[in-house]
Amino acid sequence: MGTAGTADTAGPTAGTIEQARLNRCEAEDEAGAEPWRVWGPYLSERAWGTVREDYSPGGTAWDYVPHDHARSRAYRWSEDGLAGICDQEQHICFALAFWNGRDPILKERAFGLTGGEGNHGEDVKDYWWYLDSTPTHSWMRWRYHYPQAEFPYSDLVNTNRARGADDPEYELVDTGVFDEDRYWRITADYAKAGPRDFYIRVQAENKGPDEATLHLLPHLWFRNNWSWGTVGREAVPTLTGDVGRLTGEHCTLGRIVLDGSGEPEPLVCDNETNKRRLWGDDGPRYPKDGINDHVVAGADTVNPERRGTKGALHYVLTVPAGGTAEIALRLRSVDPAAAPDGPAEALSLFEQTMALREAEADEYFRALTPAACTADEANVLRQAVAGLMWSKQFYHYNVSRWLEGDPAQPEPPRERRYGRNTHWWTLSARDVIVMPDPWEYPWFAAWDLAFHCVALSAVDPALAKKQLLLLLQDWYLHPSGQIPAYEWSFSDDNPPVQAWAALQIFHADGDRDYLFLKRVFHKLLMNFTWWVNRVDANSDNVFEGGFLGLDNIGPFDRDAGVPAGDQLEQSDGTAWMAMYSLNLMDIALLLAEHDAVYREMVMKFFEHFGLIAAAANKMGLWDQEDGFFYDVLRTPSGARIPMKVRSVVGLLPLVATSCVRADAMAAVPELRKRVQWFFVNQFDQANLLMGCVDMNQTHRLLTMVTVEQRPRVLNRMLDEGEFLSEHGLRALSRAHKDQPFRLNINGTDYSVDYEPGESRTTMFGGNSNWRGPVWFPVNYLLIDALDTHQAFFGDGVTISYPSRTGVQTTYGAVADDLADRLVGVFLNDASGRRPVFGDVKLFQENPAWHDQIPFHEYFHGDTGAGLGASHQTGWTALAINLLLRKRRRAAGPDER
Repeated sequence: MGTAGTADTAGPTAGTIEQARLNRCEAEDEAGAEPWRVWGPYLSERAWGTVREDYSPGGTAWDYVPHDHARSRAYRWSEDGLAGICDQEQHICFALAFWNGRDPILKERAFGLTGGEGNHGEDVKDYWWYLDSTPTHSWMRWRYHYPQAEFPYSDLVNTNRARGADDPEYELVDTGVFDEDRYWRITADYAKAGPRDFYIRVQAENKGPDEATLHLLPHLWFRNNWSWGTVGREAVPTLTGDVGRLTGEHCTLGRIVLDGSGEPEPLVCDNETNKRRLWGDDGPRYPKDGINDHVVAGADTVNPERRGTKGALHYVLTVPAGGTAEIALRLRSVDPAAAPDGPAEALSLFEQTMALREAEADEYFRALTPAACTADEANVLRQAVAGLMWSKQFYHYNVSRWLEGDPAQPEPPRERRYGRNTHWWTLSARDVIVMPDPWEYPWFAAWDLAFHCVALSAVDPALAKKQLLLLLQDWYLHPSGQIPAYEWSFSDDNPPVQAWAALQIFHADGDRDYLFLKRVFHKLLMNFTWWVNRVDANSDNVFEGGFLGLDNIGPFDRDAGVPAGDQLEQSDGTAWMAMYSLNLMDIALLLAEHDAVYREMVMKFFEHFGLIAAAANKMGLWDQEDGFFYDVLRTPSGARIPMKVRSVVGLLPLVATSCVRADAMAAVPELRKRVQWFFVNQFDQANLLMGCVDMNQTHRLLTMVTVEQRPRVLNRMLDEGEFLSEHGLRALSRAHKDQPFRLNINGTDYSVDYEPGESRTTMFGGNSNWRGPVWFPVNYLLIDALDTHQAFFGDGVTISYPSRTGVQTTYGAVADDLADRLVGVFLNDASGRRPVFGDVKLFQENPAWHDQIPFHEYFHGDTGAGLGASHQTGWTALAINLLLRKRRRAAGPDER
């Protein structure tokens, strides 16, 4: 079985204080006690424009609660803010807000374009970074660059809307607001003194050439649970203000206190919708945007009695050019019976606690970082961990309640009962989940989360297991066995990578948690059955599945745009199912070593893999002339038209690969009998399957790709003129730059060109492109497949790498080099440039910007520049695992 990215985190970090604290967290979880993770960075960067908040007839989420409504409208299901933290059920929220004296609104949340406004889909237009976080959030650091000039909201919308698909996105840096360094560099540090006790330091550095004034407003508020008429949620919490202090009283949390240094003015309003501003109706006297209107316009919209459900401490900081202002805060749970203290007393241990937690974080990351890593690589590793930790978000969505509406609110339009997620009335989520991206994708996605868990296993394997199991629980998993895909359409099909991820996590945690494997296996049996019944229309073991997460990789929308009457048999859908079968077989083999009951499951999934591998060759997915796997369009007349697009779709059969110990298979005598029966009674398929099984004295290599096919596929994959770039493997062969794919079906023209950067098609919104860029998840899977081949062949078998060079290299060395190419997008090259920044001079040359790393959704296939979502440290956090390979490399080939 493959080993890409596995790491025994109990080893290098075992002696650190943070690892001991993390171990206690797990013990406390098991005992039902309150762990240190009970408060954390679980507040999303965006709640507006989400499906959960959308009660429109047509499912127009971006329009129903736009950014312009966000400051004025109480959210139903979640909250958002900058540098935000909250408790794990999001009753109490804390975030920062700023005002430069020029903006029309407070900067309470990041701004971005909706899908219809951007020329390449939705896109955030602020610059912030997650610079640090330990796994328990005992120490965290966040940074934001805030212009001193008026934030160009209208310019960003109007200019992007006017640009075409061939033009680049118009970004905040392009507007000129950072010219002459006229911005605030704001850093927020968080240090925990206990599970419900955060010390917070906020530093505002004036990078500009002149003295400037910044309004800094740390916000504390309660999520609105009381306005919807839900039984048991009627109690309204209270927040009161005093000089330097906000105090909250909550029926569940008790007393919460925010103290601030100095003498900031407390401002208090209510977390209630401003109905007058939005709809001209009567509403609360001091609504949600009351603090905004008071600070920006001097309006009488904060409660003079300093009482409500939302508050802020208002600091006005005038700072000379090059100077820095600093405030100290403490957010904590307080025993109401304890003797009261003042803000100064509450902050008496501030410096000591901040220094201690930062030192502990330094110790932890020194231990985690392989000795072979450079300082630059260590910086990338630490920020990748930070981004992954900050991506944990509270996710609340009760679909049946959402469809029916709330007792105290108007009944939703009837159209909603026939629209999005109608069939998922059993789904009821209220959990902290590692999200793909806290702004662009502030909701879980099934296959994304599996990769997040693989990255998470490198630092917190216990949490990785819980996260992977989460979507398999009854309140997520559909009664049919389907795993919900993502909130825009739970019914879409995401690639079934959960079994693969479970194996990765199992190995990362020391090959010991068989109970975890059992729990995953039993749930995935239901899901596997759903796949077999749902996406194998002809019951021939060749699978469909729609776009399967690869968005616009084909000539038409594979989820909905297949020509009328035709059926698309998918190379990737079939490969995913072959991989799924092998993964479940591998799990069953591991469990069978301890429990004979699982032997039958080994047989089941071996046979299912054999049928799929044979069918892929028998039914024409393999093109002998081209030496590649393609999707095949089957017409009503029975004709088969290969979709000859050389894309990652044709590489994915390589990931359906497993290296199994011969003695482990021999320990299942029933398997030997079943294999003999298979070869006697399924002779035509057995002949095809024989090419998919390699044997040596100690191992068996099972793979969807036959012995004859493997070198031909690898030759294309590792060709610098096709898939291999300086920055990893492209999603589409570069050969299509000069040879675009063209097809006419029933008078309609379809095409696929090589597009290494932003997508030029609006398919799937235009903000996702699989026609040339480099994506970390599929690269990681292919690296894992190469590792599996290395485990079988060892150093005795080599391949030409890059293709056509004649240089012979082992499979493992190819995997290592691909890992280096991927991580290299973040690292300084010989000229001191980071490919991820592209040609943006400010990022490449200015020291205040250059060492803060954005982890993008995908990367330009030729230059390595970051594209798509700019904070997707979910699956791009696989950089952690790729960097940790250096430890195994240093240990020698036996540790690979």
